[in-house]
Amino acid sequence: IRHELLAGRLRAAVHEPPRHDPEQPFFIEAANDTDLFKAGEKKYTTEELETLVKNDEKPMFVAEDDVILGYAFCIFQHHGSSMYNKTTLYIDDLCVSEKSRGYKVGTKLYEFVLDFAKKNGCYNVTLNVWDCNESAKIFYEKCGLSIQKYGMEKIL
Repeated sequence: IRHELLAGRLRAAVHEPPRHDPEQPFFIEAANDTDLFKAGEKKYTTEELETLVKNDEKPMFVAEDDVILGYAFCIFQHHGSSMYNKTTLYIDDLCVSEKSRGYKVGTKLYEFVLDFAKKNGCYNVTLNVWDCNESAKIFYEKCGLSIQKYGMEKIL
């Protein structure tokens, strides 16, 4: 993986399906110490990806260098009321392949998403991160994100 390729090769894949290869990071890797995801399960089926890629309200971005290094799946959220009329770009999923970590791929993707949101008149960019995912929390704080709200649960 070469750093210099990332600057010019980050592209939006809104109307073009990303490559579907089981070796690419379109699969959520199960965390070692949590049961949030089933190991080896896909987050999206091929059909779901094909549908998502055609939806302008759910922009997708891919960092690639002959193979997919990482991706960001986003959703426009329109909050319209007399008191609050803003558009948010919600990052539903930002993932970097394990082999590509440490090469600023996630940072480049996040910056690309941020620029896209600004160009599209968004008020803010939001995302959720699991409390047990310390490395993601540190990464997002380094990117300048701060806690907006807490989501809480009681396991039954």
